[in-house]
Amino acid sequence: MGGAGPGCSSIGYGASEEIGPFQINKTGSSLYLNKYSWNKEANILFLESPVGVGFSYTNVSSDLKDSGDERTAQDALIFMIKWMSRFPQYRYRDFYISGESYAGHYVPQLAKKIHDYNKAHSKPFINLKGFLVGNAVTDNYYDSIGTVTYWWSHSMISDRTYKSILSHCNFTSTNNNPPCDDAVNYAMNNEFGNIDQYSIYTPSCTRAVSTSNNTKRRHIRLKKTLFRRRVYGYDPCTENYAEKYYNKPEVQKAMHANLTRIIYRWTACSDVLIKNWKDSQFSMLPTYKELISAGLKIWVFSGDTDSVVPVTATRFSLNHLNLTVNTPWYPWYSSGQVAGWTEVYKGLTFATVRGAGHEVPLFQPKRAFSLFRTFLAGKELPKS
Repeated sequence: MGGAGPGCSSIGYGASEEIGPFQINKTGSSLYLNKYSWNKEANILFLESPVGVGFSYTNVSSDLKDSGDERTAQDALIFMIKWMSRFPQYRYRDFYISGESYAGHYVPQLAKKIHDYNKAHSKPFINLKGFLVGNAVTDNYYDSIGTVTYWWSHSMISDRTYKSILSHCNFTSTNNNPPCDDAVNYAMNNEFGNIDQYSIYTPSCTRAVSTSNNTKRRHIRLKKTLFRRRVYGYDPCTENYAEKYYNKPEVQKAMHANLTRIIYRWTACSDVLIKNWKDSQFSMLPTYKELISAGLKIWVFSGDTDSVVPVTATRFSLNHLNLTVNTPWYPWYSSGQVAGWTEVYKGLTFATVRGAGHEVPLFQPKRAFSLFRTFLAGKELPKS
């Protein structure tokens, strides 16, 4: 299962740019086969979640203004139960959940819902084995400190701004703090430059840069805290191809999508949902602790050129689980090259993917595929 967010489409990103069997050509009019599609290893179900994302719709328009973590997880649980009832041949099979970015909330939260559901039923049919998350939003406080540290250590901001953010921002609070907002806005507007924040070493999309939409996406907005920023998917230009493709009437007809004729265009992310997000768990660490003790297989990976939910943020957060190290830090390999670094803990594996941005399989498809295959096989990443 895929997920991005809050309010972003796992069809537009996960399926169409990353791990799906088909990807969209630059013209936005045709598809080509993805050599490293994850469905070569497993059956994959992409879930457009929460309601209002992509083609998922509701008959009650107020639902779109009432989204949040709790409701997303509950809806996804009900969807999974109904889906398994509709396709009983998939019951009892090993089931894993995966996602990236804000799915650092969705995935463990749904895993907990399924785990609790299974405990309460004598013959549960969703055989949840574990989950895999990439560049995952984890803990507001540690993620925020880790993000600013990444900006500074990767020369994106000055020493002065770094000190200013650390002294003015109280990352434990969700209240507005103008000096903090000013310091972060100064960094983004005056020091970052026109980079792709989701992949700091690759060119940013220069097409249609003048449109207000692109500018809006480039400057990650601040909402209450530094951390409540827009977690949009990677967009040099790939997102544009998906928006072109999924708005074609013939494509919608072939997919049996949009039969209800929703009144808005298909977009990769929904502004309405992002603006009206009601509840967001401050820290996922207690949920991790619970699911680790339940014996689930948990892997957390991180593309190391993403400055939005960067590797330092994830490491700061995971450090506070205080897990026992089973296999100390080592480089892992793919095609004879160092593909990243990894450490295996009792109950959780952490891995970096070298040279990958926010959407790991988009930048390093082969390395991401190798990571996924190793995860499913229950092995450790190759040491040579």
